[in-house]
This record gives sequence, structure tokens and C-alpha cells, in this order.
Amino acid sequence: MPLEPFDFHTPTRVMFGPGTLNRLGELARELGATRALLVTDPGLEAVGHPQRARQSLLDAGLQVHLFDDVEENPTSKHVDIGVRFAKPLGIDLIVSVGGGSAMDCAKGINFILTNGGQMSDYKGFGKAKKPMLPSIGIPTTSGTGSEAQSYALIADEKSHLKMACGDRKAAFVVAILDPEVTITQPTKVTALTGIDALSHAVESYVTTKRNPVSQMFAREGWKLLELNLEKVLHNPTDLEARGAMQMGAFLAGTAIENSMLGVCHSCANPLTAHYGITHGLAIGIMLPHVIRFNAEVVPELYADLVEEAGLHNGHAHAHADIIAERIMRLMHLAELPTTLTDCGVSRGILPLLAEEASQQWTARFNPRVVTETEILQIFEEAL
Repeated sequence: MPLEPFDFHTPTRVMFGPGTLNRLGELARELGATRALLVTDPGLEAVGHPQRARQSLLDAGLQVHLFDDVEENPTSKHVDIGVRFAKPLGIDLIVSVGGGSAMDCAKGINFILTNGGQMSDYKGFGKAKKPMLPSIGIPTTSGTGSEAQSYALIADEKSHLKMACGDRKAAFVVAILDPEVTITQPTKVTALTGIDALSHAVESYVTTKRNPVSQMFAREGWKLLELNLEKVLHNPTDLEARGAMQMGAFLAGTAIENSMLGVCHSCANPLTAHYGITHGLAIGIMLPHVIRFNAEVVPELYADLVEEAGLHNGHAHAHADIIAERIMRLMHLAELPTTLTDCGVSRGILPLLAEEASQQWTARFNPRVVTETEILQIFEEAL
């Protein structure tokens, strides 16, 4: 088959390896920075990662201003608070240490600090007309892949619907992937973020925007994540497996940047908004049903992933079922609920959830066309 035209972009330098957090100050000086805004999650201060980042910057001669008023699933309110904090400080570098919430909030602050307005002004892509500050992302989880993307996912403070705000200038100039900082994650966080990363590889591999290069990243990400998530759940201090998870999440994030996601993420967001279900948990519950739903149109792509991970082992099941059952096994291994009923979701709200999910931006890239009717069917399967 002839190749379709595509545009593949990787804006971020990657520094990978144990102990690379200690090179933060050196990298900041390379960028010519003198005053850094350090955006982090307050929970991380108990394990010392923000302090290590701050000390590295101080040792390099930078002024450092800590902003840690970040919560899970950041909203436009958190961004606004960060902008008010940073505006009088003359910041010339933004550093984020944390999971996807901290990294997305840092990108959101960058948008408003440099271009003004409010977060909703940047919904979509390429709406920042002025230059943005250089930024460095240091993920402490192996999940969102935000360190590889030019999008910030920020929820509207009133509606709680997530806005995807993207711009090439918002991408981190450097991503520091230090597996040592992921060892301190609680087991539940390891599981939830790992399932999320797996879903990124699986969904981005089959979207309508897929291309051969994005699929290469998604396949390699899937292979690293599928093989090593079970290892880190059994042995949280396995540094080699932790590094593989971190790299897998980055590769899957790179695939998202270039081929987007599908209806699984569209379904997960309303569940978080209405029930407070953690994003990774919502993803893990919905993903097996989305895979089986999509298998009618892209069975050969799921076959690729089965072969890539060596999951066939003589099973007679359809390839989509093999992947769906693998996701379910990982959920059970982490002792996570696997149905919406287990999370307190009632059947009566499913039509509303389906309506809201159909309005989410990722649904349009799903390989099988979805409307409210099909999404309702997926929710009912997951109930």
C-alpha cells in the first residue's frame, strides 16, 4: 500500500538515565536561564524530588521560585493562581517536577504568562501568537507522557470538561527521564499511571491519524510497558524495569503527539468529572471494551500488538480479546476495580456520560466512528 502523506514532529530533547535529575542545573544554564519557576505537586516534597531539583538549579547559580499549588486534574483556576504567583518574578525558565498534572499546569502557566488571556483562549492548537518561555519537564510517574507533548490538558473550572490546549512552543525543550524518581511511587500510583501509559500506546496505534512513524513509537512503547508493568508491581525497586516504564510512557506520549487518542479517553473524562474516578482507573475499566468495539474495523492492528509483545502463546482467542484480557489481568494484579458498578456508577447516568463523551475531542480520531449511541453501548458493556 502506498504511504499517505503525514507530518511527524518531535520537539523535545530527551535525557535518560538514573541520576539525570542532578543535571538539571547544567541544562538550565545551557538555556541561558537565570530565574526559574519550579512547578510541582506538594505531595512530592515528602520524598525530596523538588528539593533535589531546586538544589541543582541553585548550584548552577539560578534563582528558584517554588509553586506547588497543583492538584490532580488541574483546572484553569490552578493555572491562574500560578500565573499570579509568577508574574512579578521575571521568570525566564519553567521547570516541572511531577506527574501529568504538574506538567500540564506548568504548560498552562506558560501560555498565560507569555501570551495573556485565559486558558480557554488556547483550546485547540497553535493559538499562542507570542514566544513562550523555555521549559524542562521531569516526570515522576510513568503515565501521561505529557513530557513528550505540546498539549496541556486543563479542565474548565466551571464545567470540569477538559480543554486540550496545544502549541509547538508549549512543548518542553528538554525532558529529563530519571527512573530513580519513580521508585518512590505508591503501588497504586504505579498501576494507575502504567495502565494509562499502556492505553496511550494501544489507542494511538489504531487512530485515524496514525502514520508509520507514530506507530513505530506506539509499538515500542507498548512492548516496554506491557512487559515491565507487571515487573514493577511485583518489585517496585527494579530500576531497570522502572526505566523501561518511563521510556515506554515517553514513547507512547510521542505517538499521541502525532496521532492523537481515541474514544477510551473520551469516556474516561466524564467519569472523572462526575464521580471523581481517577483517570487511570477510568481508562483501565473502559479500555478492554473499547478494544473489542474497535476490533471490527482494525483487527490486524491489534494482531500487530499481540505479536509485538509475544502474547499469542497458542491461544485461540481473537487478538483484540487477548489484549483486553491482558489489561484486565493487570487491573486484577493491582487489585483495582474492573467495572463501573464497582465504582458506584449508576445505569441512569450513562446517557449523560455518553453525551458528554461524544463531545470530547479524542472521540473524533477513533478508528470506528462513534456517536452517542455507540458510546452508550460501550458504557453499558463496562457497567
